[in-house]
Amino acid sequence: MNSTRRAFLGTALGAAAVTGLGTVPASATGSGRCRRIPPSGIGMHLYTMRTPLATDFRGTLERLAEIGYATVGVSGRHGNSAADIRRMLDGTRLKAVLEHVGYDIVRGTGLPQALEDIHTLGGKWIVVPSLPGSLHSPAGYREVAREFNKAGLAARESGLKLLYHNHGTDHQVVDGVSLYDILLAETDPELVGFELDLYWAANGGASAPGELFVRHPRRFPALHVKDMAPDGDFADVGSGVLDFAAMFDTARQGGVKQWLVEHDSPADPFASALASYTYLSRLRY
Repeated sequence: MNSTRRAFLGTALGAAAVTGLGTVPASATGSGRCRRIPPSGIGMHLYTMRTPLATDFRGTLERLAEIGYATVGVSGRHGNSAADIRRMLDGTRLKAVLEHVGYDIVRGTGLPQALEDIHTLGGKWIVVPSLPGSLHSPAGYREVAREFNKAGLAARESGLKLLYHNHGTDHQVVDGVSLYDILLAETDPELVGFELDLYWAANGGASAPGELFVRHPRRFPALHVKDMAPDGDFADVGSGVLDFAAMFDTARQGGVKQWLVEHDSPADPFASALASYTYLSRLRY
């Protein structure tokens, strides 16, 4: 564990010990905090719900809508076409805002169809969810930045925008250079944005998300809101140690429009979805 992450977790765990896990942190509801996430901005990244989606896609969407979610990020279609999913979404009040599409598709001949599919879904962002391990170097990330700029131009010409979703390894420093900083510095802000996963930013020892929002304004239209348990595992949003109120304090500067809940391995996906929605809908920052 690097020193940045150690300091971050030390502070977070100390706060958790005071406020108690599983409750809304005092910092989220303290006096003077009156901003809230707009209801239209609270969404679910569907990777969280992959198990029930595999057997009942429509029913899963209906239950998410009943909980109160307004939007979804698509990650795996489970045998459905983009048009099928759109019809199911139209049967609820849910709206797809993005879809995760593999790097090789985005940089290859499959990009035009992927962009068309996102239009069919009704989304606005095409998101690359991860990068091949072979590119895990400063030279590799500079190559990725060039590819993102090209794909981002095609996305813009289609009326969409390209985003990148981070994992912990994206925040590593290799040969004295932060890989994530390469992407931020060498992609065109008009063509490429970022879907910031808050758990992985913390796990990777990155700058606090609030600082990223200030240093790189309007580059983070979507977030993955994912909490961290005291032992570093995944947790329902609001039950772990991450201080979301502090992170969201500068979210407007970062251009955040969507707060998409994610849990990589929920024991009960619907219970997790309910707990996370309840926390975010009540959060003041």
